[in-house]
Amino acid sequence: MSNTDMNMRGKIIFYEDRNFQGRHYECMSDCADMFSYMSRCHSCRVESGCFMVYDRPNYMGNQYFFRRGEYADYMSMMGWSDCIRSCRMIPMYRGSYRMRIYERENFGGMMHECMDDCDSFMDRYRMSNCMSCHVMDGHWLMYEQPHYKGRMMYLRPGEYRSFKDMGYGGMRFMSMRRIMDSWY
Repeated sequence: MSNTDMNMRGKIIFYEDRNFQGRHYECMSDCADMFSYMSRCHSCRVESGCFMVYDRPNYMGNQYFFRRGEYADYMSMMGWSDCIRSCRMIPMYRGSYRMRIYERENFGGMMHECMDDCDSFMDRYRMSNCMSCHVMDGHWLMYEQPHYKGRMMYLRPGEYRSFKDMGYGGMRFMSMRRIMDSWY
């Protein structure tokens, strides 16, 4: 595999202990359950690409976006009480971006079509809540607070009929951002 192919795929290295100590596991794709490779993970290094990491197996629980860099003690950085249990590689994307956001579940209520970042649904659309969406193009991060703050959710192309049914019942999403190729 050439360096170009590896950079397009992405590579993240997980370490058992803080500051890149202890046993490690190299990952270049999605991993639904890290426990089969290591019992704990407290630091990681992203050598290429972008990844979403989750504090529960099967891409569930709290999510955090990691791009190229070192995360020597990510638990205190994110305020997690548990460690990484699964990860999903975010493919590099260079096309157009398009998403429809809806005020209610099952694509109900007010709808807005978005093609760029939005730092506040309320300010731009006078929309106090977003409970479903349809991602037509691109990869996105949706945040629970304006200005790209708070907990986040990774969205790839597809229909998301109910954030509540996905386990985000107590969250209100208030901003969103495109995952751009410049982040790689």
